[in-house]
Amino acid sequence: MKLTLYSKPGCHLCEGLQEKLEQIHTIELEIRDITTREDWFQAYQYEIPVLYLEETMLPRPSPRSTVQQLESMLQKYMSSNA
Repeated sequence: MKLTLYSKPGCHLCEGLQEKLEQIHTIELEIRDITTREDWFQAYQYEIPVLYLEETMLPRPSPRSTVQQLESMLQKYMSSNA
């Protein structure tokens, strides 16, 4: 499962989500720093963290979500996209 996380340095919500996602070993996580491309910055500057599963933008998980809750949410979206 390939996930893309749009983030930026110093974003505590982004860092927290990234730490939790990195604990899920069944995913391939790509981090995209929105400050490195103007189009990403314009699209996501007020929305980060933004998470995509393949081409589908996922709802932002609660910062209080546990790793297990995130994994369950991702499994649900994976099965609905299959």
